[in-house]
Amino acid sequence: MSLNRYRLRHLAEQKHRAAGIALRLLEQPARLIGVLLLGNNFVNILAAALATLIGQRLYPHGDIGVFVATLMLTIVMIIFSEVTPKTLGAMKPERFAFPAVFILEPLLKICYPIVWLLNQITRGILKIIGIDEEQRSNFDLSTEELRTVVNEAATLIPQRHQQMLLNILDLEKVTVDDIMVPRNEIIGIDLEKDWDTIVTQLSESQHTKLPVYEGDINHIVGILHLRRVIKLFGRTDQFNKDALRGMIREPYFVPEGTQLQIQLLNFQREKHRIAMIVDEYGDILGLVTLEDILEEIVGEFTTNPADTSSDIHRQEDGSYLIDGAVSIRELNRVLAWNLPTDGPKTLNGLIIEYLEHIPDPGTSLRLADYPMEIVQTTHNAVKTVRIDPKWQQIKPPSDLAEA
Repeated sequence: MSLNRYRLRHLAEQKHRAAGIALRLLEQPARLIGVLLLGNNFVNILAAALATLIGQRLYPHGDIGVFVATLMLTIVMIIFSEVTPKTLGAMKPERFAFPAVFILEPLLKICYPIVWLLNQITRGILKIIGIDEEQRSNFDLSTEELRTVVNEAATLIPQRHQQMLLNILDLEKVTVDDIMVPRNEIIGIDLEKDWDTIVTQLSESQHTKLPVYEGDINHIVGILHLRRVIKLFGRTDQFNKDALRGMIREPYFVPEGTQLQIQLLNFQREKHRIAMIVDEYGDILGLVTLEDILEEIVGEFTTNPADTSSDIHRQEDGSYLIDGAVSIRELNRVLAWNLPTDGPKTLNGLIIEYLEHIPDPGTSLRLADYPMEIVQTTHNAVKTVRIDPKWQQIKPPSDLAEA
């Protein structure tokens, strides 16, 4: 009963004979328990009867012999028949269970009529008290239980692989909204611009795929792969807007709130690597790529050449100057912080939701126990924030907790 069910199934799949027998026995626990208890109680009762006879022969006058035999047998049975063997069985289940199955399986066949009768009586008693014998313990693991298993297997799994497994489990908690490139940061080709501007943008692009739209990102035409365009560079007679339109692939749209694990499968099924995220009105909210989802699993493995500086700047005093547009998930991942992620997706959105207005530069607040100072704002957003995590553990007086 102490055998690890998952290891047992693995060994059975590897054609381990004893594991296969043990798995078959455990599929019908009532029969297994029946034959175990049948043999266990038979031996205990037989030992008690023999001890009583021996005690009466040693002390034929009075009941002292029965008392001494009972006391000695109780001590011997507890030590050598209960505590010691069962402790060994729990500590080394495979070592003792695998040899035992070669005895238990034939014994179960021999004693089957008695075991069957005992099980029928037991089922009847269980039904009387309202318990269904078919309702067995569920050995399936929930996501959180599987997370615990992965964490406890740290000595068996390399830390890098362990983190990847945990990231996979987290995919169901993260949506495309959390990792998307927001609408105002999407770099694309506007077909309403003059041709020279478009050519310059294509030649200087740091991305291999670009959305193509007419005037506004909501009027998206499709996705352009630069690999298809590069062969026409220099051919002025063939390279024009009409030729460019012929290379555009239809856009792929996904609704906001789609879980990453679902979107990963959708990318695979639809043979796409980039998707436009739309709200309930059909307006473009942002852009998500297959690489973005994979980076959620394995960590960042690409570098955007357009990013000449980070959104997070560590200062000499230990504080951080942070761009308000940075995502909260990125902050938590890079700096190992614990800012809330169940609301706004960016630091700017989190601050504005908390204050319910656009703050002035110099405004200080403590949000989720992180002291923040507004350094720079625009007319509609927080541009730069200073966060000093070393003051996080210092709790201010209750009347100043939320400045």
